[in-house]
Amino acid sequence: MKELIDAARLGDTEMIAQLLDQGADVNFKDEKGFDPLIIASYNNQLKAAEMLLKAGADVNASDHGGNTALMGVCFKGYTEIAKLLMKNGADLNATHGNGGTALMFASMFGKSDIVKLLLDSGADKMIMDAKGLMAVDHAGMQRNMEIIELLS
Repeated sequence: MKELIDAARLGDTEMIAQLLDQGADVNFKDEKGFDPLIIASYNNQLKAAEMLLKAGADVNASDHGGNTALMGVCFKGYTEIAKLLMKNGADLNATHGNGGTALMFASMFGKSDIVKLLLDSGADKMIMDAKGLMAVDHAGMQRNMEIIELLS
């Protein structure tokens, strides 16, 4: 149901509602493993993400690389969607194919508000990725002192 993914990308809540009413699979995945919630979240479509979650979208589904919606919003810096996903049970410590976590993405890309949010919500800052690096190491590579302090 590529139409549902396209509607999620655009935040077209009327089309999402219509497609879901017609029986579209809220957890449909495209050829890359992206589902409507991952796409809506990555494209900062808060209302669409809310609608998809209410319709039963799997908050912890991952694409073929192991990336979840929460990882995507942490990379992009979408705090409100991160809060929504976490409120709906997103796994703070899920790891993708290389062992990276949402906290690592936020640290790597300088998203200090999301780093604070994740830490306050119980994200594990001691998880190591496949290279043996923790979130603080990723922040260090970017010389982001604010995030290094948050993680220390």
